[in-house]
Amino acid sequence: MENMNSNQYDALPIEAVKKVAPSVVSIVISKYLPKIKSVNAPGLPFPMPNPFMFGEAEGEKEKTKVGGGSGFIVHPDGLILTNKHVVFDTDAEYTVLTNDGKEYPGKVIARDPVTDIAVVKIEVKDLPVVRLGNSSKLELGQTVIAIGNALGLFQNSVSKGIISGMSRQISAALGTGGEMEHLRGVLQTDVAINQGNSGGPLINLDGEAIGINTAIIFGAQNIGFAVPINWAKQDLEDIIKYGRIIKPFLGLLYVMLNKKFQNQYGLGVDHGALVIRGHQPNSVAVVPGSPADRAGIKENDIITHIDGIELKEEMDLSEELQKLKVGDEVEFTVLRQGQTISSKTTLEERK
Repeated sequence: MENMNSNQYDALPIEAVKKVAPSVVSIVISKYLPKIKSVNAPGLPFPMPNPFMFGEAEGEKEKTKVGGGSGFIVHPDGLILTNKHVVFDTDAEYTVLTNDGKEYPGKVIARDPVTDIAVVKIEVKDLPVVRLGNSSKLELGQTVIAIGNALGLFQNSVSKGIISGMSRQISAALGTGGEMEHLRGVLQTDVAINQGNSGGPLINLDGEAIGINTAIIFGAQNIGFAVPINWAKQDLEDIIKYGRIIKPFLGLLYVMLNKKFQNQYGLGVDHGALVIRGHQPNSVAVVPGSPADRAGIKENDIITHIDGIELKEEMDLSEELQKLKVGDEVEFTVLRQGQTISSKTTLEERK
């Protein structure tokens, strides 16, 4: 790299974008909404909303664009990776616009129950695909490029930056209903990621997708996040093999401990997963009949080890569970009122 002149260095991102751009798509979100009353204004060739007749045209609905996002083709038979929050609304219709200007109805065939990943299918063959890289080999400061439908208006917009952070934790809105998703282990980048870029690929200079652009922090500059592509690889394998995404399910809510929690609540340890109910009404810490329930895990237990691996502050129980498979037997070490207890259970498929 030291002997590379500026023209050669500039050629790297250009060639990377050329490899990937034909496989990047725009996803248009539409819904049938009540038609607004309108009136023909003199001198205008089109109807405009009637300022004297507020309300909806009785019984009439029209197909209306309500949003947009991005995605990228990962299988020549029309499988497209995107974000779950882009296609979260089960009542909406999704139209996929390919790079050659064609439109296809998009069918959501899977939404990952754990991460912000979804797979959309269009009925086309022999499509160009994006090669998937290895997100576990990324390094801080590495050059990356985002491609997507910026602001839902500018298809195949390209922006360049670096990997700014690894294994970040964020909370992001899934839809307009107030539902939130908590993501750990996401990539932080200073690449310009805008609304509409969500679901598009974050690529390296070899033209490989190493992430899926997923979120921005409003009010901040040069802080964006991407889901590591390795999370999506297993999802794709499941879909191709089983027709659905398969994730292991334990059945409990928890918060990961650190020294601050230990001091604040007078706990016996500064690490592990404290089993505790959420803030929502009717929330339970342990789902009745779940693998966690069968293991005898109770609210206020602290899970300190899983299969002999200590859950330190930088580790998360869910990340360790995702390394396992449905049907695996797992052993937990639990701290309960000062006593250490061991228990086992078999993981089920998350529904």
